[in-house]
Amino acid sequence: MRYFKIKIFTLLAITLVILSCEKDDICAETTATTPQLILRFYDNDNIEETKTATNLLVYGVNDVNEAVFFEHVNFATSDSVVVPLRTDSDITRLVLHKDLDITDFGTGNFDIISLSYAREDIYVSRACGFKNIYTNLEANLETDSDNWIQNIEIVNTTVENQNSAHVKIYH
Repeated sequence: MRYFKIKIFTLLAITLVILSCEKDDICAETTATTPQLILRFYDNDNIEETKTATNLLVYGVNDVNEAVFFEHVNFATSDSVVVPLRTDSDITRLVLHKDLDITDFGTGNFDIISLSYAREDIYVSRACGFKNIYTNLEANLETDSDNWIQNIEIVNTTVENQNSAHVKIYH
């Protein structure tokens, strides 16, 4: 009889734990989170054609001009790149370092883009918390004596998903 009571009590406890969990207690991997910015590179001479940026490394610059390397942005040759925007500031400064030899950081040519935007917090759920969306996106190329970027075009001023490019960069 005592063994039977222990089994019933255990079964009842497990049932209560399972029933007390709500759908919002777990944030599914498919839940939309703060979107990242998609930069797409185009040929400046033929603006309809994409053009790869060779040996490109993209990283951020913080408020005290220190490099901030992104977790999922790699050194690559590509016609597009996905980068995070700052969630704690209305300005993100990006360094786009092209033709870089990864063993010698002094090689290649880098340009700096300042992106300004307004942040809006959107409540997702109790488990997932909030996500940011960015509105009124604007871009400014910091000119130097050897810019490889010729022009920047904002395609979508609102960054709320990662379905298509937000910014076109002509080089």
